[in-house]
Amino acid sequence: MKKYLILILFFTVAFVQAQTFSNPILPSGADPYSTYYKGYYYYTNTLQDRLVLWKTKSLTDLKNAESKVVWKAPKGTDYSGDIWAPEFHLINGKWYAYFAADNGDNNTHRMYVLENKAADPFKGKWEFKGKIAAKTDKWAIDGNVFEYKKQLYMIWAGWEGDTNGQQNIYIARMKNPLEIEGDRVMISAPIHDWETHGALHDDVNPAQVNVNEGPQFLSNGDKIFIVFSASGCWTDYYALGLLTFKGGADLLDATAWKKSEEPIFKQSDKNKVYAPGHNSFFKSPDGKEDWILYHANSNPGEGCGNKRSPRMQKISWDINGFPVLGEPVSETTRLQIPSK
Repeated sequence: MKKYLILILFFTVAFVQAQTFSNPILPSGADPYSTYYKGYYYYTNTLQDRLVLWKTKSLTDLKNAESKVVWKAPKGTDYSGDIWAPEFHLINGKWYAYFAADNGDNNTHRMYVLENKAADPFKGKWEFKGKIAAKTDKWAIDGNVFEYKKQLYMIWAGWEGDTNGQQNIYIARMKNPLEIEGDRVMISAPIHDWETHGALHDDVNPAQVNVNEGPQFLSNGDKIFIVFSASGCWTDYYALGLLTFKGGADLLDATAWKKSEEPIFKQSDKNKVYAPGHNSFFKSPDGKEDWILYHANSNPGEGCGNKRSPRMQKISWDINGFPVLGEPVSETTRLQIPSK
């Protein structure tokens, strides 16, 4: 009898553990992004010199997922290194990979795009299609593509001119998945104290840099938002802010976007989560839950290196339809897996 009770207890514990998970979901991986397609999540993160896709039924089991290098940066090109924040999108039946890259000098960072005509992104050929830039063609990173009222848009982080010192959020219409139409419009600049932590970063001149980056489109019914990262990623103050579209017909109307006065997601000393940011969003397999996917450090002062790890947790909505991200949970917290 005792043996059977032990077996029952064992299987009960195993079942409970299979229904829960804890963060991080990988030991390392900055700028996490996922796309859900035909029962699978296709996940990626920054790997500096290549693009890698993971394929999994559950992001909580990412460590056991199938993975594949789909493209490696050719040496001696304008896009040979510092490949940041890749995203994979299925648009009009074709797959597109958007990413930022440079030639080894950060000043040359621009956004680039690959195309794959296969239905399965693990198959077919990923073809390099070139740079994707607004008319002004300035420094650009962290492109995110979305569709609103049958029009394709891109949002990204960029410099106003040709020198560092401030990163803003820009938006532009897209002519097609490979081209931006016309010029960019700035919809956010770092103006609050929580957006301007960046001193003592030795790669930056001037020493103080103000940062808005990593924009991500988010919608809830007829409400649309852009969630972005603020302050230097090398600081523990890296956090998420919110832009809300106030309505109207034109997303390129800068006055139609309102910024939250305070960050909506930030470091938690209590939970030992630092510099949470550069997020994306996804839905549970049954489409009933909304989740945030983000990176963070486990200790203060760990900066922008490979100690940043991907994490996820469920988000909610307030009575006015605005996102409530809560507080980043500790690594000892067991979370219920996304609903199936």
